[in-house]
Amino acid sequence: MDKNIFTDEDIRQIEDHGLTLEEVNRQLDIFKMPFPYLDLHRPCTAGDGIKVIDPEKKQDLMETYEQEAPKRGCLKFVPASGAASRMFKTLLKFSNMGKEIIRESVAAEADEGKKDARDLLTFMDGVRQFAFFEDLKSVISRNALDIDTLLERGQFTEVIRFLLKEPGLNYAGLPKGLIKFHEYPEGSRTAFEEHLVEAVSYVADQNRECRLRFTVSKEHLGEFEGLLERVRPVYEQNYNAIFKVIFSMQKKSTDTLAVDLENMPFRQKDGKILFRPGGHGALIENLNDLEGDIIFVKNIDNVVPDRLKPDTFIWKKILGGYLIEIQSRIFNFLKELSSGSSDEDFLEKVIAFVKEELNLTVPAAKEKAPAGEKRMFLMETLNRPIRVCGMVKNVGEPGGGPFWVRDRSGGSSLQIVETAQIDPDSKDHQEILASSTHFNPVDLVCGVSDFEGRPFDLRKYVDPSAVFISQKSKEGKDLKALEHPGLWNGAMARWITIFVEVPIITFNPAKTVNDLLRKEHQAG
Repeated sequence: MDKNIFTDEDIRQIEDHGLTLEEVNRQLDIFKMPFPYLDLHRPCTAGDGIKVIDPEKKQDLMETYEQEAPKRGCLKFVPASGAASRMFKTLLKFSNMGKEIIRESVAAEADEGKKDARDLLTFMDGVRQFAFFEDLKSVISRNALDIDTLLERGQFTEVIRFLLKEPGLNYAGLPKGLIKFHEYPEGSRTAFEEHLVEAVSYVADQNRECRLRFTVSKEHLGEFEGLLERVRPVYEQNYNAIFKVIFSMQKKSTDTLAVDLENMPFRQKDGKILFRPGGHGALIENLNDLEGDIIFVKNIDNVVPDRLKPDTFIWKKILGGYLIEIQSRIFNFLKELSSGSSDEDFLEKVIAFVKEELNLTVPAAKEKAPAGEKRMFLMETLNRPIRVCGMVKNVGEPGGGPFWVRDRSGGSSLQIVETAQIDPDSKDHQEILASSTHFNPVDLVCGVSDFEGRPFDLRKYVDPSAVFISQKSKEGKDLKALEHPGLWNGAMARWITIFVEVPIITFNPAKTVNDLLRKEHQAG
């Protein structure tokens, strides 16, 4: 690396960002290396990497969780800084065309097979079913217009404008967490509020305290705090609970350097180098800051109305019970191993557990090693953070899935893999991808304390090579952006990982606004 590539002013900018020159040079080197595709071995399937819970076992796990969880430090962690603009991509496209949006012309495009036009008609035909309809109707009325008349005439321009932009609801400028998702007789709830209600049933402690942690963007922190202040008294009274909510923001020091297509630092018009948010993998820092023994991780948009919540509660408790059960066994093994008095039979028992229950590779040399060396290997293998991850059967949703992945030592481990991490030019790997049966719904329960009750430093269990590189643009110029290893991908690559099959009903995200028209998101 040319050490003179950065000016003194650049170095000051780097340090003001909370980064070091060494770290920025490391990031630059990554752009120049071949992309680190993962070496897939095979997909995880039911019975081969994915555990299927027997019906009678489900009840046992639920009871385990219900008995043990209130005594532990349980909390819920929700990444909630994602912009809602992605939900409204189609509406924004039509709005930004700068011309009147009329049903007749949109219908003509739909008849020609244009998906965006079909999606817009679906939205308009179902607009009265959205939880935000009354708010939209009111804001249009305050501006001397009538939404019913506009819809009857097929005049969509103002409806879309008042939904997405100011002085309307400005939904395109909000994060998903502040969008109203579900309608109830007593009023509509945002995605954020649904997470509060949901948490009561599985993270409340013995004092009915529910701890939740949301990561939000700095620009929307005040809006989240204001919403919480308004709704907390109502939900605390209705659910006999106390909500302990903390908001955190992605750390500036987790931003990454952008480069041009020649892998040189991207320079903005003012000459300054460009830093971009490092993706959700940067949130491993936020997760590491949490004080809790058991942490549930779930995306902000994966919530359902009350009528469908019972299935969510059941499976959260099953996953939590599985974590407590497997963690208890691991802790017992570690206590015995740390005593230094383990005999050969006990060591063989632990090795069998590591291979059969945790799906981890034990090198042949370690199995034949002297007892002391074997004991140290097992302690190092077991004394790590644990995650139990729900997996649903693949129904064509985009995103990552569970795979057996080979490591550099020749062993294999269970990993959640994104499509971008799979070599598009590898016939074998593409066939493995095509044969996958399950999908990652981001439904995790994490054990983040060791057998002596001390919190792990989660940053030590990241695979730093499992980065993402994507092409973006800024000021009309192309650039390459670097994302840290994904939160549930490379950021947890060195955790003990267990995959459990969960039913599809537990996965109901709203990736587009029209997803809220699905029966799962409707009141009844």
